[in-house]
Amino acid sequence: MRPIAVSILCALLPVAAPAFDLDDVAARAATLAGEPYADRPKKVPDWMLVGSLTYDQWRDIRFRPDQALWKEKNLPFQVQFFHPGLYYDRTIQVHTIDADGVHPVPFSAERFDYGKNIFADRIPTDVGYAGLRIHYPLRDPNYLDELIVFLGASYFRALGRDNVYGLSARGLAIDTVEPSGEEFPSFIEFWLETPAPEANHVVLYALMDSRSVAGAYRFDIKPGDQTQVDVQAKLFPRRQVAKLGIAPVTSMFFFGENTPRHFEDFRPEVHDSDGLLVHFAGGEWLWRPLDNPTRINANSFATTDPRGFGLLQRDRTFASYQDIETRMELRPSVWVEPQGDWGAGHIELVEIPTTTELVDNIVAFWVPDAPLQPGKPLAFAYRLFWYGEDAQRPPAGRAVATRRDRGTVPGGYRFVIDFDSDRLRAVPADRAPTGVVTAGPGIDAGEVLDQHVVKNPATGGWRLSFQMKPKRSGPIELRGFLTENGDVLTETWSYGLLQ
Repeated sequence: MRPIAVSILCALLPVAAPAFDLDDVAARAATLAGEPYADRPKKVPDWMLVGSLTYDQWRDIRFRPDQALWKEKNLPFQVQFFHPGLYYDRTIQVHTIDADGVHPVPFSAERFDYGKNIFADRIPTDVGYAGLRIHYPLRDPNYLDELIVFLGASYFRALGRDNVYGLSARGLAIDTVEPSGEEFPSFIEFWLETPAPEANHVVLYALMDSRSVAGAYRFDIKPGDQTQVDVQAKLFPRRQVAKLGIAPVTSMFFFGENTPRHFEDFRPEVHDSDGLLVHFAGGEWLWRPLDNPTRINANSFATTDPRGFGLLQRDRTFASYQDIETRMELRPSVWVEPQGDWGAGHIELVEIPTTTELVDNIVAFWVPDAPLQPGKPLAFAYRLFWYGEDAQRPPAGRAVATRRDRGTVPGGYRFVIDFDSDRLRAVPADRAPTGVVTAGPGIDAGEVLDQHVVKNPATGGWRLSFQMKPKRSGPIELRGFLTENGDVLTETWSYGLLQ
């Protein structure tokens, strides 16, 4: 009789919900990759899309904060959703995870205020959401700020405590500026872990799909002065990819102090980011100011197991932008910190010409040397930091401004670079550091002339200036840094001159 009693008791006890983790999403991705790619059916009717629906009409559709996910539980995180329409013609599936299992979050028009629009009753009941955003009391314990947004393809944006929205990250970049054309994978399904009442982080999973690759992602989001997003990914390729871009960061650079201008604009500079920073495995830090070129410019920085890279908004002075609406001095920098060994490859920076500030024309990502091939899954992890100022990236002197003109040498260029740091300010004016400037590739690239290093009395930092006369046509790579008695005082300033 005893075994029967035990069986009855076990039947009466609650059954624990099965665990849900990245492996579950990876299993879905592997199944997708094993099947021919099928474009998701469009649930958004044409009358809700651009050409029929105006931007003002779509903007007038607002999520009701009292309908936020987890609001009734008074949790530190809440989730709001974006309405489909205008440019967003594909929708996502959303689920929550808790101790009872996995639960779908169906679309409901009741979650939205349609403003002056009169078409609420025409919205399909199963249309789905375009994207989601997570809120958290980032600045004020009594107010839930937007923390991170997932909206459109595999794009997402986050904020540090003192930031406003700027550049974006993506789940993956495929064949960027390749002749075949770029492919944009999409997150098509999300799972949100219900956080604990005192949680200081939130976890969500995402299923990605595209013509070439299916993938599973885990995002662990920790808000703060520097909001940290830990990313784990598993990719399952359907076919070989010419160029795989891991941890892509996408930004806008219209013009800066280094950009020749042939138009009028009251603002001195317009950009979400002003440079690429790279930390190599050997310890060197390299700063590459961004530019708006006249033709597509792709630069590669070969390395093995990089320590980090990112697109930074280094200029934090309002006077540099004079824009009280966009507040570009408050846009976040994004730093990518690889987790584990990434092997051999290169960091690629792509600059695309633009005549407007309304498009993202800058992208940086990691390209592994080993190609992505069908039947060979790839797993990787990295950490993203979204922040304003950070004295440790890099810890030494940094290039805070790059300016150029045609100088006084016929056919040449003049460059003026300001370096700054606490240590540099402490160097007295009568003990000037040594500037090291090179032009390449090859010894016949160009001649460096008229080089000077002088104290900047306005900032306390040091200014390196030089002129360069090209000896041949084609792109020229310039590099420069400051030393004192053989000790390197600054990061390496790098500039690609396109002739």
